[in-house]
Amino acid sequence: MAKKPKKSSRAKKSKPVKRQAKRVATNAKPAKIAKAGGTDPKRVRAILEKLDEAYPHATCALTHDNPFQLLISTILSAQCTDVRVNQVTATLYKKYPSPEAFAYASPNELEQDIRPTGFFRNKTKSIIGASKKIVEEFHGKVPQTMDELLTLPGVARKTANVVLGTAFGIASGVVVDTHVQRVSGRLDLTKNTDPKKIEQDLMQIIPREKWILFAHQLIWHGRRVCVARKPRCIECNLEKICYSKDKTV
Repeated sequence: MAKKPKKSSRAKKSKPVKRQAKRVATNAKPAKIAKAGGTDPKRVRAILEKLDEAYPHATCALTHDNPFQLLISTILSAQCTDVRVNQVTATLYKKYPSPEAFAYASPNELEQDIRPTGFFRNKTKSIIGASKKIVEEFHGKVPQTMDELLTLPGVARKTANVVLGTAFGIASGVVVDTHVQRVSGRLDLTKNTDPKKIEQDLMQIIPREKWILFAHQLIWHGRRVCVARKPRCIECNLEKICYSKDKTV
């Protein structure tokens, strides 16, 4: 009896599988980038109007007489309240009245002078390093560009934005501290948690002429109403247009 010829391996149903896989790949949609849903221009304008109503004259809470003092105070404010910084600088700026005084100060002595602000060793290195660079490379004047400020020890975008905006009225970006990060997230103006990305998100939806005031307003709002643990939503004039998950009303 004649044997039946064996089926060729080509007879296997491989082509339909390949075609199916190809169809799946063709129909696959690219993943969407997470974007805050509350950035509709009308809603953003409403938020800005409410902030203007509540905090028309919001300003930097750090006490200073000149751009250099503001720079030092901002460095000291890392992981420290503005109230505590102002308490320390009330005597600090009398003892060290100029960039030269800070640049060539005794590190051990300066550490003790700023100890109440926390992280005093790192802050001392930053203050002395930034002061020396200002004296030796910028003729004793605080630079007025983002690129130059970022060359100073201890200075990142937040500090540079504070100095540029408050001391010089230059809107190079949006200050993003813990309050701005928290409040902008609750208002659904950003989905990001990284300060640099949050700043970029806010710069895209907030008019440039509002960048400086807007940051001060969010900081004031975060300190007075939209606090971290239990926001005082009943006192908030933004409550009706806010849909944060941790609202208290």
